Amino acid sequence: MATHEHHDHGHDHSELDATELRVRALQTLLAQKGYIDPAALDAIVDTYQTRVGPRNGARVVARAWSEPAFRDWLMRDATAAVASLGYAGRQGEHLVAVANTDAVHNMVVCTLCSCYPWPVLGLPPVWYKSAPYRSRAVRDPRGVLADFGVTLPAEREIRVWDSTAEVRYLVLPQRPAGTEGLDQDQLAALVTRDSMIGTGLPRSPGAAP
Repeated sequence: MATHEHHDHGHDHSELDATELRVRALQTLLAQKGYIDPAALDAIVDTYQTRVGPRNGARVVARAWSEPAFRDWLMRDATAAVASLGYAGRQGEHLVAVANTDAVHNMVVCTLCSCYPWPVLGLPPVWYKSAPYRSRAVRDPRGVLADFGVTLPAEREIRVWDSTAEVRYLVLPQRPAGTEGLDQDQLAALVTRDSMIGTGLPRSPGAAP
C-alpha cells in the first residue's frame, strides 16, 4: 500500500550491503588477475540497466497509452498483462501498475533494500539503492522530485509506494500532450526509465533523447 509523505521508516543502511561489498571485492580481484575486463563488465551492466529493461517497460507504457483495453488489464493484473508481451521472470512475478493523473503522482522506492521490477526496468540504478533516496523518498518526496528536476503543482498528491520482495511497482506516466498521431514505437521512445519509477516525466514530442 502507499506510504504517506510524512511517514519515516527509520531505516539506516549503507549504500552497499555486505553482499554487494563482497561482489565488488571479487570483481576487483578478478580484474587485477586479468580474468575479466572491467570495461566489458560495465558494458553488460549498462545494457541491462539502461537499455534492455527500460525498453521493455517503455513498450508496456506505449501500449497502455494506445489501447484502453490493455491499460485496463494492466491496472487490474499487471503481472499477466506484462507477461503477455513476453516480459516475465525473476523479480517480476508480482507486479502492480499505478497510474499518474492530474490529481495524483506516484513514486516508487524500496525502503529496505532495492526491490525492483527487472523484466520491465532492467537493473536498478545506483541512486535507487542509495540510503539517501530510500529515506528521503518517504519523508520528503516533493524535495526528491525537485532534485530530479520535477516540479509538480502544489495541489497534486504524491503517493509513495514501498516496493518489497512480494510486490513490485511500475508507474504508468501520463501520456504527453501532442502525441495523438504517434504510433507505439514513437510513443515508447518518449518513455524514460525514471518516468516509470516516478522520479521523472516522459519526454515531450521532439525533445532530444
